[in-house]
Amino acid sequence: MSFEEEWAALRSAAAERTAMRVNGVPAEGGSGGGTADLVVNRDDLGAIGNDAYALRTRLAKDGDHARPATFGAAIALTNGNFTSGAAVLKVHDRWRTHLKTLLDSCAHISNHLDFTKAQHARDEVKIVGDLAPISKLTEYMK
Repeated sequence: MSFEEEWAALRSAAAERTAMRVNGVPAEGGSGGGTADLVVNRDDLGAIGNDAYALRTRLAKDGDHARPATFGAAIALTNGNFTSGAAVLKVHDRWRTHLKTLLDSCAHISNHLDFTKAQHARDEVKIVGDLAPISKLTEYMK
């Protein structure tokens, strides 16, 4: 089989898999039918959020050990008229910038997961409250 024939066969198979389905759901399931589309396990979110917070805490402490020594070396090299002093200072500044970015990212992940966990709980309460009147109507319509 030539490349063109194989490529055409693969494209055809992909088109069949992604063809639009109207008035139906895939055999392997889909929305409706009692299966939940959105599943959030609060314990998982909490564990990931805690890990991100722990990583941030440890990184804030351990990620800064070399900075003072690097800065001291850059100053000493610069004062000794070595051209590499400026390069070491640039490494120092870039490390500090990237470390701050990474710390901010870890904090953002932790905060976002905490927010998501709390928002999911609020959404759950609202959905249950919204569905309660509908279940009463369904009872009356029987």
